[in-house]
Amino acid sequence: MKPLTVSSELSAVVGSGPMPRSEVVKKLWEYIKKNKLQDATNRRNINADAKLKTVFGGKAVVNMFEMTKLVSKHLS
Repeated sequence: MKPLTVSSELSAVVGSGPMPRSEVVKKLWEYIKKNKLQDATNRRNINADAKLKTVFGGKAVVNMFEMTKLVSKHLS
């Protein structure tokens, strides 16, 4: 996979790029698990903290599938 440029909002969560999309997703999940942001009852939902809210366009809760779509807006 080719390295992509990471936006400043996303780099606050996953670190500075460029990095492949697979690496971005891996680091994003590490961040989510480390900060216990995965919803306890519905494991498909991610409860955003302040850093993730900027990446998720202000949304407080997103599901896994929506998350990949929102993150791709921060990669170029």
